[in-house]
Amino acid sequence: MFLFLTVLQAIVAAMLVGVILMQKSEGGGLGVGGSPSGMMSARGASDLLTRTTTILAVLFVSLSITLAVLAAAEGKPETIDQSLQRDTSAPITAPAEPADAVPLAGDDPLAAAAAAAAEGDNDTSSNGAIPIDQ
Repeated sequence: MFLFLTVLQAIVAAMLVGVILMQKSEGGGLGVGGSPSGMMSARGASDLLTRTTTILAVLFVSLSITLAVLAAAEGKPETIDQSLQRDTSAPITAPAEPADAVPLAGDDPLAAAAAAAAEGDNDTSSNGAIPIDQ
């Protein structure tokens, strides 16, 4: 049922796009001429396309709501697991140790890297740049 309604909605959506693209932006309809009276005059074609657009739009929205209700009812679990039990069959492993140790200055690993960088940059280079910390 769900698949059938999804395919039907795709067909309705394609028809809706086609009908909307056939309309003129200024309300002229298909722009085809014909007898001034009758169904397929410019006014009659415009009215037909407007009614068809309305019907297809209502059908598209109703199919969307129906599909949303079906999807919500289909995905609802019957019971809720309220236990906090975890799967204990998998072995618990410790996190991997880093390949190289990070030097620490106090408790801050970035301070050691900054100190090492500052030791190499104390002299002014040939371009006359002055380090930021001075």
